[in-house]
Amino acid sequence: MELDHLVINTLRGMEDAARIFTALGFALTPRGYHSLGSVNHLAVVPGAYLELVGLPETGKQRQEVLDSPLGLSGLVFKTDDPDALYARLTAQGLAVAEPIAFSRPVELADETRHARFRTVRLAPTVFPAGRVYFCQHFTPELVWRPEDMTHPNGFRAMSRLVADSPDPKAEAALYARVLDIGVQRADAGWLLELGAFALELRQGPRHRFARAVLDFDDCTALAARATAAQGVNWAGTAAGGTLSIAALDLDLVCRAAR
Repeated sequence: MELDHLVINTLRGMEDAARIFTALGFALTPRGYHSLGSVNHLAVVPGAYLELVGLPETGKQRQEVLDSPLGLSGLVFKTDDPDALYARLTAQGLAVAEPIAFSRPVELADETRHARFRTVRLAPTVFPAGRVYFCQHFTPELVWRPEDMTHPNGFRAMSRLVADSPDPKAEAALYARVLDIGVQRADAGWLLELGAFALELRQGPRHRFARAVLDFDDCTALAARATAAQGVNWAGTAAGGTLSIAALDLDLVCRAAR
C-alpha cells in the first residue's frame, strides 16, 4: 500500500490558497475542474502530490468537500483494483461507498485530454478526522508530468501525516486493518509505515489531521518566501521549521531532506 496524495480543503477560499502556495514557491498545476463539482490545484512530487481542493463559484457543488473540514482533510492511498478493495472492506463490515468514476480536463500544448480516476471512499464515520479513500489513476501521465515536479522552494516529498485521536491505539489498529499492514508503537503514539511515508496516530481531544511533514531539498528558499508572504507564519530556520497558515487552519512541518 502506498500514499497517493494528501488533501488540503480550501472550501471557498481557493483563490487565496493558491496565491499563498505560489508565493511560498510551490509550482501549482493549472486549476482543474472535476466532473463531481470541485476545483483543484496540485503540487506534484514523484509518486504522490499535495492537492488543494475547493468549490467552484457557481455550478455543481461537491457535497463531500462541503462536508469536510478546512485544512488537512484528506488521506488518499493508491489502488489498482477498486472493485476488489471494495469487496474486501465491505466483507470486513466497514461502511464504504461503492467505487465512483470521475474526471477533469487537462489542457496540453496542442489538445485537451481528461485525467480519469476511480475511487473508493470510506464513510466519514470510519475515520472522523477527514476523507480517507483510495484512488485508481487511469491516466497517470496527465498527473505526474515532469514539468510540474520542479518547485522553486525545493519541495520533493510528503513523509508523514500526524493525526490526533481520542483513542489512537484503536484507530491505528483500524487503519492497519483497512490498509492490510502492520502497526508499531512510536514514542508519541502509533505508527503505520507505507514505504517512505508514515501515518502517525497521537493522543488528542478530537479526531483531526493535525499536520503533515513535507521534505525539501533544503528550507532556505522556503524560509525566505514564508517570511515575506502575507498570511503565513514561519517558525524555524533553513534547516526546517513549521509553516502555519491561519486562513486554512493549516500546519505543515517542513524539513530539509539532505
